[in-house]
Parts: sequence; structure tokens; C-alpha cells
Amino acid sequence: MNKKKFAQGLSFYKIFLFFVLGSIFGCFFEEIQWFVQNKYWTCRHDLLYGPFSTLYGFGLIIFLIILEPKSKYRGIFKTFIYAFFIGGILEYLAAVLTNKFFNIQFWDYSNMFLNIKGKTTIPIMIIWGIMGVILLKIIYPFISRWIEAIPIKIGVILSNILIIFLAFDMFLSYTVFARMIYRNNGTAPLTFIGKFYDEKYNDDYMYNKYPILKDKVKKQ
Repeated sequence: MNKKKFAQGLSFYKIFLFFVLGSIFGCFFEEIQWFVQNKYWTCRHDLLYGPFSTLYGFGLIIFLIILEPKSKYRGIFKTFIYAFFIGGILEYLAAVLTNKFFNIQFWDYSNMFLNIKGKTTIPIMIIWGIMGVILLKIIYPFISRWIEAIPIKIGVILSNILIIFLAFDMFLSYTVFARMIYRNNGTAPLTFIGKFYDEKYNDDYMYNKYPILKDKVKKQ
């Protein structure tokens, strides 16, 4: 009989751990990219606590959920095409949703070659395709085996701690950010939570932590 493994297959725990790893990678990738382009370091994570860029984490697990189940039967070119379109669609939708719900345009590719309404570009979609191939054919199999080698009890305990921490961090971060938008639109807090946010996570705190917001959040 095969010995039971932690997070065997494309299980919940494995998907969650890839979300964590993708979020951490996305944070450092964005910060390094920003440094190379602008010659100074700035915060590029989207949670208040910890080096996490959850947009990358969500994108990575969507890639896995859609493409991993039949990955070993799918060739490199077909994987590239699927990742090309999935990555482009996800980036486009992320730009539309952040603009709709927060009235902020975090990225604008309007001046770039072969852009699609400024929300993504064909060259970037090609990069998504290449990254999808690398993820499905190289990174996922290696890290998947590494995750399954973790002792079951340790894996479950550590994963549950991370789940609780990230659930709290994401809820806090997204609501604090939403309150900042409403505050700058002149909306007074409706509850004691909003008042606490205005004192603890005021504009000075947020601009100091996220300098990029200074040119994005509109005040009334």
C-alpha cells in the first residue's frame, strides 16, 4: 500500500501553499522590477503585514486549477497558448475590477506596444505563456514533491496557522484600503471600526507604507 502523504495531489492544502508561495514571489518580483526600472526600492505588496502580493497568488492557483490536472498529457506549445490567454484575461479583469471598485488604476500600458485598452499587452501575455510553461512543466512538479514530503501533522498545523493569519491579514488589508478610498471621498466612518481605521491606518501611515498610492488615490 502507498504511504499517505501530506497534501497529496492537487488538494486544498497544496493549492493554499502555492497561493502563499506565489504571493511571496509576486511581492519580490514586483519590488525588484520596480527597482530596476526606477532605481529606488519601494513596497509592492498588497497586504499590511508580510511580503505578500495576493494578486500573483490568486493568479498562480487559477493557473494550477485550470491547467495542472492534464498537464502531463499536454505539450509545451499548447500549455503556452493556454497560459498566454489565461494570464492576459486575468490581468485585464484585475485592472477592470480594481478600477471599478476602488477607482484606482494601478497599471496603465496605454503607451506600450500592442496594448489592449491599456490593461495588458501582447508582449506581457507572451511572458505569461512562458511563465505558465515553466510553472507547469518544471516548478510545480518539483515543489509539489517537496510539499508532499512534509510530515502530515506538521504540514496540517503550519498550514492552518497560515490560513488563519492570511485570512485576518487579507480582511484587514482590504477593508483598510477600502476605508482609505471612502475617507478621501469625504465619507465619514459609519462604525467604530471605521474610526479605528482612520486613527490607526490614516493617510500618513498608508502613504508611508505604500508610496505608490500618493499618485493613485484621489481626494475630494
